[in-house]
Amino acid sequence: MKDAFLVDAVRSPIGSFGGSLAPVRADDLAAHVLRELIKRHPSLDPSALDDVILGCANQAGEDNRNVGRMAALLAGLPVDVPGATINRLCGSSLDAVGSAARAIMAGQADLLIAGGVESMSRAPFV
Repeated sequence: MKDAFLVDAVRSPIGSFGGSLAPVRADDLAAHVLRELIKRHPSLDPSALDDVILGCANQAGEDNRNVGRMAALLAGLPVDVPGATINRLCGSSLDAVGSAARAIMAGQADLLIAGGVESMSRAPFV
């Protein structure tokens, strides 16, 4: 079994409900983080990415699409790099990282981006 390694971490600022990040859609926020991650590694060919896996618990309203895929496209990653979204409620981001690690350990992938994104300010209030 192969080893999986966490190479780098990037995060967005933490906002407050209805605060300064409220106008930013979740996929746009994640795209900003993905662009920064790629910028930190200029020797990395983004087409070498096997997948982008993001956790997002709020799969309602504008987040009802595949946030992982949309963020990858908005970040300017090649269109042939797939993206997936995992919804495990509060454990979504951790499960995304675990899924990426398992894919590498099982030999199904070599290079993935995994994390999570959420915007409770933009979530439908139900």
